Order: sequence, then C-alpha cells, then structure tokens
Amino acid sequence: TKVASKSEPNTHFKITLRRSAIALGERKKETLVALGLHRRMQTVYHVHSPEAAGKILKVKELVEVENVPAKAVRSQSEQRKERKASRGYQVEGTKLG
Repeated sequence: TKVASKSEPNTHFKITLRRSAIALGERKKETLVALGLHRRMQTVYHVHSPEAAGKILKVKELVEVENVPAKAVRSQSEQRKERKASRGYQVEGTKLG
C-alpha cells in the first residue's frame, strides 16, 4: 500500500486524539470539539485546508496527525466495522423465514 500512497496525492489529515484535554483550558477543549474529537483514541478525517491546519497546530501536543490519500478516508461506521471482531461462525440459513 505504500507504493499506492506515493502515486496518489495526500488530500486529507487523519487526526487521532492521543492525550486528554481535561486539565487544559476551554479554548483547547473547544478546538478539539471543532475538530470533531471527543474521546481519546478517536480518529477523524479532515480535508487539507488552512482552517484544519490551524486547529491542529493549536492542539498539536494532544493529537497525532498523518497525511492520507482520499481512498484511505473512513467514515465512523466503517471504522467501527474494521474494529469489530469476527463472530467466529457464519449463519448460512435460518428456520425463521
């Protein structure tokens, strides 16, 4: 995948909240909310823009940022499905219908 990422331009920031902002000021907390980050280890994606870059710089001590191409962007439900463990079995048919 590293070869594919070099051919495609990086168009999004992948932002993960690594540290809590509990003891920090309201401005930092509001910046995290503006980025869409509410919980530790939560990941959000933002398009490259000066506004997003400025918000990231305000909370740079708390977040981890990667540049990713558009095809690597995942919605919240897609991220949840990727994290979910497999059931360990498959249902092939039911008697209910």
